[in-house]
Amino acid sequence: MGTTAKEEMARFWEKNTKSNRPLSPHVTIYKWSLPMAMSITHRGTGVALSLGVSLFGLAALLLPEQFPHYLALVKSLSLGPALIYSAKFALAFPFTYHTWNGVRHLV
Repeated sequence: MGTTAKEEMARFWEKNTKSNRPLSPHVTIYKWSLPMAMSITHRGTGVALSLGVSLFGLAALLLPEQFPHYLALVKSLSLGPALIYSAKFALAFPFTYHTWNGVRHLV
């Protein structure tokens, strides 16, 4: 005759409480390091690239006009150079970082 999951959990916590063992450490106790930050940034840029490519592909399928129309629309806004260079950096950084960090990892 087997025990239920609730009984197993109660037995586990009772045994752990009696032995006074600490719980597993939480991520907040670790000291930040460069490899940790690079790994988190690599994952974040990977997610951003996946979402960006997916949204761009979905927009290409669903929007009624062709790409040159939307490019002319953006050009007609007469945005300042600071905003344009910031947007270019925001588009280029995730791709560049993710690519070079992946190469670094493979090496």
